[in-house]
Amino acid sequence: MASSAPIFYDDVLVYLGLLLLILSLVVQAVALIHCLTQRGDGFQAIGTLPKGAWAAILAVCIVLTLLLGSGATGIFSLIGIAAALIYLLDVRPGLKDLSDGKGFW
Repeated sequence: MASSAPIFYDDVLVYLGLLLLILSLVVQAVALIHCLTQRGDGFQAIGTLPKGAWAAILAVCIVLTLLLGSGATGIFSLIGIAAALIYLLDVRPGLKDLSDGKGFW
């Protein structure tokens, strides 16, 4: 059976999938670690979910990404990446502004 794909095509896909999975786990872990190291009252001050809710969301997403093993393109991995990016791009700057004293209030 002739194929037009190079012989190493499957190997490249495996390594790219592994790289994406590791990258998604790193992003989720950074968001979880940052969340756990922040003060709880800061979350209420910026008007977002409480610290416990964010920590639970991020931790559950990491566990589901690891346990279900569907790779970086699985539904739970994509949800975890989305949750981590929302935290890192929305909540983290608010907490940083709050701790710096440069908030909008």
